[in-house]
Amino acid sequence: MLRYVIAGLLAAFLGIAAGQLIAALWEPAYAPIAVVSSTAIDIPPAPVKEWAVQTFGTMAKFVVTVVVAVAVALLAALAGLVARRHPLRGALIALVVGLVGVLAGVARPGDGAAALVPSAAAGVVAAVALYLQVRWLQRTRTDPADPSRRTLLVGAAGLAGFGALSWVGANLLMNRSAAVASRLSSTLPNPTATAPILATDVQAPVVGMPPFVTPNDDFYRIDTAIVVPQVDAKNWSLTIGGMVDRPFTVTYDELLAMPMVETDVTLTCVSNEIGGPYIGNARWLGVPLWPLVEQAGIDPTSDQLISTSVDGFTAGTPVAALRDGRVSLLAVGMNGEPLPIDHGFPVRMVIAGLYGFISATKWLQSLEFTTYAAQQAYWTSRGWATQAPILTGSKVQVPAPYSTIKPGRTAIGGTAWAQDRGISAVEVQVDTGPWRQCNLAAVPNDDTWRQWWVDWDATPGWHTLRTRATDGQGVTQTALTADPFPSGATGWHEIRVLVE
Repeated sequence: MLRYVIAGLLAAFLGIAAGQLIAALWEPAYAPIAVVSSTAIDIPPAPVKEWAVQTFGTMAKFVVTVVVAVAVALLAALAGLVARRHPLRGALIALVVGLVGVLAGVARPGDGAAALVPSAAAGVVAAVALYLQVRWLQRTRTDPADPSRRTLLVGAAGLAGFGALSWVGANLLMNRSAAVASRLSSTLPNPTATAPILATDVQAPVVGMPPFVTPNDDFYRIDTAIVVPQVDAKNWSLTIGGMVDRPFTVTYDELLAMPMVETDVTLTCVSNEIGGPYIGNARWLGVPLWPLVEQAGIDPTSDQLISTSVDGFTAGTPVAALRDGRVSLLAVGMNGEPLPIDHGFPVRMVIAGLYGFISATKWLQSLEFTTYAAQQAYWTSRGWATQAPILTGSKVQVPAPYSTIKPGRTAIGGTAWAQDRGISAVEVQVDTGPWRQCNLAAVPNDDTWRQWWVDWDATPGWHTLRTRATDGQGVTQTALTADPFPSGATGWHEIRVLVE
């Protein structure tokens, strides 16, 4: 019986490897497991998605992929067991497993028929491989002296080896994508408006504080892509259309030739819990968005800009936010280098003061002016807010939660943010004591987070440290606790520390 289970698993592995290889030659996002996993991410309602993000964080997509892989393995084992007595039925189950990938591809908007080919091929290869293995197994069972037993072992080893080579080859092809070469060969232009050199006093004088500028490798990544889109800049173009008089398209080279601005902006994910990690600050280089799209002659009744990624993700940005003078860029650079592929190469959106799910589309492909009544974007169709300004927030970062510190004078430090409004004050409370005003580090503009610190005479025992911030308009961060869904978390961040 075990031999038939192994036959089912080996057939599934061979099928998936074949599908992976075809996808690598065609489009990595069409790989069978990736297609099913992407669709599985799209199906659950918003509360389930939010639970997954809060429970698993940036590992949520990996967890979904593992669950899908385990499900495929179980079905493959079942197919092998069924094929023991009914080879064709077992092969049919293997084929149906592949067709699940086809159906998942059909459910994904914008992929087209090409997305179905790798999964269909995987199902066919798995079905044929299982049927042939079972026929060999049946022959050796009826005639132990039959030389085909040796053929079976050689054949199984050959199938496993071919599957392994296909898998390795597919991943090598994906890792050596044209996008990687394109990014390495890209040269960023000098900005027309250069951001000032950051003063040393943007960094709070507290040991252990994170850097004011988040390194690219440490910058949070939240998106719906199971496989990171690989876009060759020379083949990239951006279409501006919808409710406009003069739709047009720009290429990457045309975009690079336009006047560029450089500015510091902090991005925040709406899924960020109070004190959470989904926030980062970077220096962005890009073309101002509004002056570019305004050339299309926008219908004054349009109130929403739908931005679409190459993988079909959509975000709906309020047109009013683009008109009000805030920083809005088609960004091509991040911290002095071309956008990392994980963060949207070749072009992404960066709009100050709005949560990323309505403003920060990566791997940008098109911009369409429409109305909220006519069209819903990916997350807003799942119940998230259409108007999502970043809420005032702050968090304690030094000392670390549940850390042990020595009695006496010590520093409490952290960051606060209210993008496009700025931070005017931060206060800290120890236990139930009075709120104390904190020192504020410098900032280059109101679109970045602001570091703060205050000295504390720590006394032995457990203590609770909490913080609240006041934005540049004089509005203090609310104490009311709310979950991220549907428009951002609220409440005061607090930590516990032990002094001894």
